Amino acid sequence: MTLLQIEDLNVRHGLLHAVRDVTLKIDAGETIALVGANGGGKSTLLRAIAGAGPPPDGRIFLDGDDVTSTEAYGRVKLGISLVPEGRRLFPSLTVEENLMVADDRREGPWNMATVLEAFPILAEVRGRKAGNLSGGEQQATAIGRGLMSNPRVLLLDEVSLGLAPKVVDMLYASLQQVIQTGTTIVLVEQELDRAMSTASRVVCMLEGLVVLEGESRSLARDQVTDAFFSLPSQSGAGR
Repeated sequence: MTLLQIEDLNVRHGLLHAVRDVTLKIDAGETIALVGANGGGKSTLLRAIAGAGPPPDGRIFLDGDDVTSTEAYGRVKLGISLVPEGRRLFPSLTVEENLMVADDRREGPWNMATVLEAFPILAEVRGRKAGNLSGGEQQATAIGRGLMSNPRVLLLDEVSLGLAPKVVDMLYASLQQVIQTGTTIVLVEQELDRAMSTASRVVCMLEGLVVLEGESRSLARDQVTDAFFSLPSQSGAGR
């Protein structure tokens, strides 16, 4: 059953046409990987879904309801949660306090206890200020904060960016537990092998356009990397 539907979405930043005519359907419980070279429009698409960017042209539906005009805080209450690139934590607050910021008591499996269980690294630093955490600890806190609202759709932007491979392994092991709860995930990931092994479907974007889409198991790695560069350069590409 389709949970998130995007129809003819266009996002512009002034003269910059960052997302171009994107149409996608994402089923409940599905994990989608958005991949592509830098400047493809992936992060802009996530922000548009979350209501965090400039008003888009086109429409966004959650479980059949049009949420295109719904403010970002309203989308959180409806079940859309964005974990942005750069984590955006409150550095002077502890891990536990950062998690509690997002706790609006939506019904669901996620609360302080279950987040700490899924991300054991956080149980060890729950009383430490976020500004004093390692990159991996900060990323785990950011994902945990996103889960605390019990989202129906979790948008993850660049989980592995700037992190050591062992830390990325740890984070993705925790994410497998999230996937098993049936949470729908849209994941922007720079590591293609990681994206293809985690997601059920891969969507490749280039210069704001969707240039390849398919089930991970049916796509060869070379097909996806070729799609990264499948169009001639155009003006107005966007991140």
